Amino acid sequence: MSLNVKKGDTVLVIAGKDKGKSGKVLVAQPADNSVVVAGVNMISKHKKPRSAKDKGGIIKKEGKIDASNVQIICPACNKATRINHETVDGKKIRQCKKCGANLDTATKKETKKATTKTTETKKATAAKSTTKTTAKATEAKSATKTTAKTTEAKETKTTTKAPAAKKSETAEKKTTTKSTASKPAAKTTATKSTTKTTSAAKSTTTKKTTTKKVESK
Repeated sequence: MSLNVKKGDTVLVIAGKDKGKSGKVLVAQPADNSVVVAGVNMISKHKKPRSAKDKGGIIKKEGKIDASNVQIICPACNKATRINHETVDGKKIRQCKKCGANLDTATKKETKKATTKTTETKKATAAKSTTKTTAKATEAKSATKTTAKTTEAKETKTTTKAPAAKKSETAEKKTTTKSTASKPAAKTTATKSTTKTTSAAKSTTTKKTTTKKVESK
């Protein structure tokens, strides 16, 4: 069963609790002969959270109403009207009963506008995501550069410390060699002093003996 009302049409509610309200058709269900109109027949549903991220609560959404309770609003004359079907160039079109305007062209234009808006929003979101990814990549590169610089600085510090340690070791070696060299020198001086004392003692003893011999004579 085909409906006179299609998705994207602006309709006026002519019966029911929401009589007098107008809105855009969100969903058309030919099998049930029903439509879902934005802001009409609002119902509340209790949603249970399925995970920790989901939020539960009471959600308001549009319920379906019978298609016979709505009339399409002509975009040309801006009046709620019945629909006249005609064939033009082998195609069936919907016409306004009051002004005779084609209703399918208006719906096509609206759908095109909606699709262009959705594509624009998708492009904008994609551009934002790409900019975010590029910013993250640049941040990662800068972080790697800084880490490399810090590691290089640490390596240079260690290399500068190593020669200093080598210098200290060489200085210690020099001091030890000097001390070892000074020890034999001290020994030689001590031996010299002992030889001098012994020679002096010998000379004094010889002198004493010579004097004793002279006296005895």
